Formats: sequence, structure tokens, C-alpha cells
Amino acid sequence: MNIRNAKTSDAEAISTLISYYAELDRMLFCSVADVYERLQIFKVAEEAGTVVGCCALQVVWSDLAEIKSLAVVKDRVGTGVGKALVEAAVAKAHELGVRRVFTLTLEPAFFEKVGFARVDVDSLPMKVWSDCAKCSKQDHCDEKALIRVL
Repeated sequence: MNIRNAKTSDAEAISTLISYYAELDRMLFCSVADVYERLQIFKVAEEAGTVVGCCALQVVWSDLAEIKSLAVVKDRVGTGVGKALVEAAVAKAHELGVRRVFTLTLEPAFFEKVGFARVDVDSLPMKVWSDCAKCSKQDHCDEKALIRVL
């Protein structure tokens, strides 16, 4: 498995992966246009020339970044793809000088296994809520907030 920066040729695969989980109400939808717009923040996991996972790291402030859009092909869940993508995102955050990385997720146990700790969602800055305006669950959010200090 190879973890690398996303390329324009990966946009369709990234959007398809995210759409699969969005249709299951497990993450926010991200169109192909959205992926192209944010392509530089995505990493992908590739096996034999096929994208099997994706993850984005968005810097929010001087000391804070968010892991977003973590998605793994269904038959590769539980095989280390997600962990490798998160570790690559955390390494990029460290390289950028970011001291804290957070996520809002419906899979808190996974993130706890890779060194994140639960925090009260109110402890995160209002910038976090920019995606909430697009979410159908904004009035009854069930995501958990987790953070990892680097």
C-alpha cells in the first residue's frame, strides 16, 4: 500500500468513496467539484494502481487542523488503511507546525485507537461549524469530537 498526495486523476475515486459513506449517513457528501477544489488537502491510499482510501487535512488555525473525509473501500476496512491515512495526515500537520489535530466523527473508537482523545465539541472553535451549514443533521448532530496533541 502506498500513501501519497492526491492527484487530479484521483478525484472521481475520492468522490465515489465519500459518496458511498455519505449515502449511508456516515459522513458529509463531497461532489467531484468539491474534491477538485480541495484536492491539495487530500491524501490517498493506493494498492495496485487503485485508490482504496482517502483522507483530508484542513488547517483551521495556526495550531489546529482537522482530519476530514476519511473513507476506506468497504472490503479494506479494518486492514490498516485508515490508520495509515490518519498517520500520514498527522505527519503532515506536524510538518506544517500544527500542534493539535481534531476530527468530528461517527467512529470515535477508531480515532481513540490511533491516539485521539474525546473532547467536548464546544471546546473547538466556531470555524469548525462551517461544514455544519451543509449538513442535514445540524440541529441533531451525533458526531463526536476528538483531538490529538502532537
